[in-house]
Amino acid sequence: MSRIGKLPIAIPSGVQITVSDTNLVTIKGKMGTLTQQVDPDIIVKIEGGQLLVQRPTEQQRHRALHGLYRSLLFNMVHGVSEGFKIVQELVGVGYKAVATGQILELSLGYSHNIVFEMPPEIQIATVTERSKNPTITLISHDKQLIGQVAAKIRSFRKPEPYKGKGIKFAGEILKRKAGKSASDK
Repeated sequence: MSRIGKLPIAIPSGVQITVSDTNLVTIKGKMGTLTQQVDPDIIVKIEGGQLLVQRPTEQQRHRALHGLYRSLLFNMVHGVSEGFKIVQELVGVGYKAVATGQILELSLGYSHNIVFEMPPEIQIATVTERSKNPTITLISHDKQLIGQVAAKIRSFRKPEPYKGKGIKFAGEILKRKAGKSASDK
């Protein structure tokens, strides 16, 4: 039995879950609405205030899908009830981030500014304080979407291992390398 898949998902108050005949799971909460099409072999049911995910056989395919769909549904329930938040730091001299509406403008040391349009499901905020690195805060109810957008923003200037300059996640520890050492001859 899958250790992840067999765990029931507690349904918090204010969250409504509907499972259609075609295994389309719709989850509504205070943060928004998410839907997920579940494989027809996997059984999804609601019992006693909990969402249960079950598999019909012990085939490798069913075991893999069991844990996958349980994790996806758990992230959806958590997202519509509490939401997800990702904070990124811009480390480098002259690096700036400005958010106006759903448009993020980044100045990352290139010859041009990077303009990135956010999906409507994501709320964005930027903070620039004196003597601190500028930060970008992303908030959304969709974990997959917020992770994809955060990865895209990071890809504009990945942290380099020598000085640590670039866009990194808050609290991330970078593996640093020593630079060249002068040879004694």
